Formats: sequence, C-alpha cells, structure tokens
Amino acid sequence: MMQKLRTNSDWSASTPMLPAKGPRRLALYRALRGLIESGQMKPGDKLPTTRDIAGRFGISRGAAVAAYEMLVADGFAEARVGAGTYVAEAVPLLPLLVPEPQVIEAEEAKPPLPGALGCSTADETTLRIFRMLMNRHLTQPSARHFHYNDPAGSLALRVEVAAYLKAARGVTCEPDQVIMTAGTQQGLDLAVRALLKPGDPVWIEDPCYAAARELFEGTGLCVTPVPVDGEGIDVAAGIAARPDAKAVYVTPSHQYPLGVTLSMARRLALIDWARATGAYIIEDDYDSEFRFAGPPLSALQGIDGSGHVIYVGTFSKTLLPGFRFGYLVVPRALRERVLTIRRLTDRFPSTLAEDALTEFLRDGHFSAHIKRARKRVKAARDALVEALRSDRLTVSVPEQGLHLVAELDGAEDDGALAREARAVGFGVKALSPLYHGKTRRRGLVVGFSGFEPDVLAAAARRFVAGL
Repeated sequence: MMQKLRTNSDWSASTPMLPAKGPRRLALYRALRGLIESGQMKPGDKLPTTRDIAGRFGISRGAAVAAYEMLVADGFAEARVGAGTYVAEAVPLLPLLVPEPQVIEAEEAKPPLPGALGCSTADETTLRIFRMLMNRHLTQPSARHFHYNDPAGSLALRVEVAAYLKAARGVTCEPDQVIMTAGTQQGLDLAVRALLKPGDPVWIEDPCYAAARELFEGTGLCVTPVPVDGEGIDVAAGIAARPDAKAVYVTPSHQYPLGVTLSMARRLALIDWARATGAYIIEDDYDSEFRFAGPPLSALQGIDGSGHVIYVGTFSKTLLPGFRFGYLVVPRALRERVLTIRRLTDRFPSTLAEDALTEFLRDGHFSAHIKRARKRVKAARDALVEALRSDRLTVSVPEQGLHLVAELDGAEDDGALAREARAVGFGVKALSPLYHGKTRRRGLVVGFSGFEPDVLAAAARRFVAGL
C-alpha cells in the first residue's frame, strides 16, 4: 500500500519575509530551502501550489515556478506528475540550523542566607494590616482603579509622604514635588534621564552602591569616583578631579557601604559647589529610619533651599521590597521633565497598592511598624556583632542602617572569604568590588535586617569558626 503523503498546512507560519529588493525567484528559493534544511518542512511534506504561493507573497506565478524548478534541480524537492511538488525524501539537515531542544526548568526562589542585604523588616502585624487594607480596596474598589492615573501617584498618597518626610527627615517639600516610584532604582533612573545626557561628567562616592554605579556607567555618563573617608565624600577631592561635574550621587545619612555620615562641613561644601556650578545633588536616603543612637539626622535636601537636591527614598527597606514603592522629591523646575519620562516608561503606580499604603501612613500604622522594626533589627545587629568577634575581623557597630562592615587586616582576598562564608550559609558581600578607584579597603558587608537574632548569630559563628 502506498504511504499517504503529508501536507504541511501551516508552512508559511515560519517562512521569513522576502527581501524588498532582488530577484523574486531567488528570494523564494532561499526561503523555502532554509525551511527544508532546518527541518521545519520535513521529507514528504507537500509544498503549496505555485498559484497559492505566488498569491501569498505577491509575486508572479512565473517566479514561483522558477523557484520550484530550482529546488527540484538542487535535490530539495520532487515534482510528481498530477500530484504536485513535495520535499525530497533524502535531504541532509544542517546541524547548526537545528539546535537541540533545550528544557529550561523554572528555578524556585531560594530564601536569602542570613547576612544577605536588602531583606524585609515587615512582621506579622504589618502583613496582617496590609492584608486587611488590600482586601478592603479589592472588595470596595475605587473608580480610579479602572482607568489610567496620574504618573506622579495619587495625590492622597503624596500628601502623606510629604507630611512624613517633613516631620521625620526635615525635607522641605509640598505634595506636588513628590513623585511615587517603583523603588530607589527607578527613582535614580528617572533622575539621571531628566538631568543628564551621555558624556556628562558626574561624581559618585567611592566605594559606591553597585546598582547606582552601573546605572550611571550604563547610560554613558563620564563617572568620576570621589573617595569617602570618615566624614563622607571628600568634596575638595571631587572639585580637584572634576570641577565641571553636572551631578553627584551621595548617600549622606548612612554611606553605602562604609556606613559613615556626611559631616556638616562637607554638606555645606557640597551644597555651595552645587549652587556655584548649577550642578545637582542626587541624595539617596535609603535607610535613615533605622537610627539606634543619637539625634535624627536631617536630610541634605532640607538644608539646601536652592532647588539643587533631588531626594530619593524607598519603602523597600522599611516595609518589604516586594511592595515596590519609593519616591522622589524633585525641584519644581524638573517636575514636568521627570513626569514625562515616567509617563512614557511606566505610566503610573499601582492604584490598589497606593490606596492601601495611604491608609497605612495616615492611620499611624507606619510609625508603629518602624518602632517595632527598629527594635528587631537592633537586636539582630547586637547578636551579629557579638558573633563576629574574631582576631581577623574589625567590626564597627553601626548607629544607623541595616548593615555593617567587618574589615580585614592586610591584603586578604575578601572575595574568596565571601565565597567561603556563603558556602557555610552566611550571605555576605565582599567590600573591595564596591570600589571604583585604586584605593580599596577589604572586608565583608553584612546585612542584619529580616533575620532572627539567633539565626543570624548561628550563621556568623559558623563562618568565624572556619577562619
């Protein structure tokens, strides 16, 4: 019995567009030959009629006939009288055009190792309140959830954020200057796009938050690393190295990663430089809510008063990163430019989450949460410091923030030591790769937020025991 011949009914789904120029018969020949060689059209498959293929590609039937004749002549097709044209039974496949099928298994998210950075401070009380608020807004949805909204974020939320920043951080702003973002990184991206163009010179702290440095370098800016000492960024060194910088990125309240605070003398010098040159200061105030000793530190933005500071904040450190909320406080001269970029890239924040966060701030839940979180992370910090006691490590107890630095003596390889730590379940980062210039201190950057004190201390002791 003669085997029934197959007909490829959907052959054109994978056929590429024919080039706009050049002989049509050659273009069609190459396209069909590519399908045959790659195995997408298999031996025995029937080719469409020349009338059909000419109509589909908008070419003459003569060109289609000529292409088929070339396929037959080269051994890629067989013409059967009264039956049509078929892919030849003996066609060699090109291995490079037929990659082996890859099975990509979904990776399960693994919990962070104790000591990892960027972990949540939210507790069960906070999560319970958010569940209640989110459920309320899902069961009684506002009309604004059903259409596009303000790219700056809801006015109600911006009113609460502005009030909080005035009271807690000394920021001078009104709700119209607040722009809600999806966290610090989006805030930095919006600021860079609004202020700068490729090739513009900027200062960054050295060492620096790696994601910020990568953003500045990735957008084509001319980055100048400015050293950080016990008083923060060395403004005089920055002026000497690149006095014409258009902007500077700083973490003045709690420098990342070294943890120092920018002195008042340096703050005033930085503001004076910005005013004199027309440059902007991008202030990343990422974890200032967590201060364990001494008076609260005022934000650089509140000292400025001349519109040269863009203030970047986040709820990722105070609540949880998965909530994806941060904010910018921008000078009014930049507001429309920033909002235009936001509108073109991200439209507007989640209105449902906005309403829940607004109530969380307005009803005092946020202040209560911060008090609870501050106690928990201080207990974790103290347990970590005690567990890290070692002749090889020098640990400075931070008065603020969610991480500490354990410095190494000499020129030890902190990268290798960090890998050893992770191998025993202690999720630290090496300090030296965070430097941009030649001068590099060596040590380990360790987070203490989001972990129970005993769990964090046990991981640290396992690491220290192997030193």
